[in-house]
Amino acid sequence: MLDSSASVPVTVRPAHAKDDHPEIASPKIGILLANLGTPDNYDYWSMRRYLNEFLSDRRVIDYSPWIWQPLLQLIILSKRPFSSGAAYKSIWNEAEGESPLMTITKAQTAAIKAEMHKRHGDDIMVDFCMRYGNPSTRSKVAEMTAAGCRKILFFPLYPHYAGATSATANDEFFRSLIYEKWQPVTRTVEPYYGRADYIEALAQSIERAYARAEKKPDILVCSYHGVPIRYLMEGDPYHCQCQKTTRLLKERLGWDDTEICTTFQSKFGPEEWLQPYTVEEVARLAEAGKKNIAVCAPAFSADCIETLEEINEEIKESFEEAGGEDFTYIACLNDDAAHIDALSNIIDDNLMGWINQPEPRS
Repeated sequence: MLDSSASVPVTVRPAHAKDDHPEIASPKIGILLANLGTPDNYDYWSMRRYLNEFLSDRRVIDYSPWIWQPLLQLIILSKRPFSSGAAYKSIWNEAEGESPLMTITKAQTAAIKAEMHKRHGDDIMVDFCMRYGNPSTRSKVAEMTAAGCRKILFFPLYPHYAGATSATANDEFFRSLIYEKWQPVTRTVEPYYGRADYIEALAQSIERAYARAEKKPDILVCSYHGVPIRYLMEGDPYHCQCQKTTRLLKERLGWDDTEICTTFQSKFGPEEWLQPYTVEEVARLAEAGKKNIAVCAPAFSADCIETLEEINEEIKESFEEAGGEDFTYIACLNDDAAHIDALSNIIDDNLMGWINQPEPRS
């Protein structure tokens, strides 16, 4: 077993092995949570390293490298680290010296680890990695295999599938296995955008926010991270999954179509992206008389730069400049108990056949 207070695995020599055979770690199951990532700091060079890794990913920007890389290296990465660094600085967790996404992901991991150990004991190892930045996927896969994880469940913390989120996280996980002498058996978790327990956790968070509001919002804007429309035309199911989440949430809340809508944020580059754009739609709502709105971000499992800075600052400003009065941002599910329970249930469903199974006879 893995000691709960350390990362040093218990090692044993295989039965019937000679005395000179190296000891190996006792087998266990690893659960590796994955999120998008975060810069190590908001200074220019930290931001440049992070943005270079992120924007060089062909899943994120699929233009030809011959065209994209000169533009990225010579122009975008000369300027964008300053503006992105200022945005991160406005939300930075100075007490911990890290971004809110890092703080929240740590809290989620600790809560899921406690729940998994309660359900299954200490033969489960729970950790997290980031697709971009630290801790890297490769480093955490190496730690898990060294600790004796003969099976690893890889869990991208994205409710909805998109090539630029779930797929690239899985890509990096599979690439990391290249470096392992003894590759573990692996599984990846499918998107959970329509699961009843995820929808229930979302609905409860919205009901709590509405109960706290001095005045009931005129409409709830479900703002999802955008992608180019071209991706939808090429087969990416993200748009349809987002629409289904909103529909299921509306049905669970017992609302009609006038009380909730779907929008998309974070447009980047010259292409047409999924619409309506959140920043434009909130202004249109204000101009149409919806002076009191709430905004949530169902596609994000944890609050981050896109929610804390973009929604709660830039999009809020667009709404107020158009005549809006009351803007309520409803936080992501983060480490909310109902969210942790839903994520733990998803993990349990994906561990079926792995838990309490005897080791094969040698």
